[in-house]
Amino acid sequence: MLKGVMAGGGAAAAASLLAACTSGHNTTSTAGTGNFASTPKWRFVFVNHVTTNSFFVPTRYGMQDAAALLGVADPQWTGSQGGVVSEMVSSFETAISGGADGIAVALTDSSAFVEPIKAALAAGIPVIAYNATAPNNYALAYVGQDLYQSGVLMGQRIARDVTSGTILVGISQPGGNNVQPRLDGIKAALAKAAPAVTVHSVDTGADQAGELSAMESAYQGAQDAKGLYAVDAGSTAGIAQLIAKQGIAGKVHAGGFDTLTDTINGVKTGALDFTIDQSAYLQGFLSVLYLYLFRLSGTLVFPPATDTGLTFVTKDNVGPYASAGSRFEGGTNKALVPMPKSITLPPPSTVQL
Repeated sequence: MLKGVMAGGGAAAAASLLAACTSGHNTTSTAGTGNFASTPKWRFVFVNHVTTNSFFVPTRYGMQDAAALLGVADPQWTGSQGGVVSEMVSSFETAISGGADGIAVALTDSSAFVEPIKAALAAGIPVIAYNATAPNNYALAYVGQDLYQSGVLMGQRIARDVTSGTILVGISQPGGNNVQPRLDGIKAALAKAAPAVTVHSVDTGADQAGELSAMESAYQGAQDAKGLYAVDAGSTAGIAQLIAKQGIAGKVHAGGFDTLTDTINGVKTGALDFTIDQSAYLQGFLSVLYLYLFRLSGTLVFPPATDTGLTFVTKDNVGPYASAGSRFEGGTNKALVPMPKSITLPPPSTVQL
């Protein structure tokens, strides 16, 4: 039904599915912001799989900034600290019973959230997937990176440096929808571009504190590895630390995802060839904005599926990441980040109108 809505029968189908959306669960009103009408002080809930992971600091800033801009309550941040799906489902169900006005959820599991999302929609609560999505789910939209494609592009980038031998690839939650598609994409790209490369995946675990030791253990048993890579933030930061501790910068190729402090320092010093920025901030900011507009418009402004992008951060463009300490990347600095004197050319657009 929702695929039909996305394809064009939007307002009527969505209105029948989410008939209660315009009534609002919270009755406290807030003055309209900008040119918008006055609204209830809506309360949105984010269900996350690793609630204390530092990757999501900018995501939380983004959702808070959007809420402040729109005059709604700070969204609740809940879920599981260690990637336990049952804890996430419990938090999701609590959000429904508590009368949340909208839910954003990281769909790290392909089946566990199907019925809870149906229940939320039946109760008039819109649901958006962020950071991770799943096939055949009923979320209204996905806000996050194209995960498989990001893996493909990373694999192609690896093939420029490593054409044979073994590479280690850290993955925090094997099988999880937030990271497994990246690993699958890397393998697919290397099978075409560098078939003599063998990929050895390393289960680093959902606990960020243990990811460094997991990569160190793996490397001790494979010191002939030509490259050290990762598909999640914590494992990438661990690789940067490992290379610094072992003094092997420049002797092994390396790279990964996201913009944690250790990772950015690794790119700056040359320990890492690159990292990939997926704009964690937008995953929080846009999810709140889309839930707000969907409710405000009585389902007329249907949330669009949004790819939050992929930027390769290298020595050439790491400067602002390393020096700004910006809230947009999880830092504490709210100051305006100066624009560079020239903007690096992006890849040419493939959009055809």
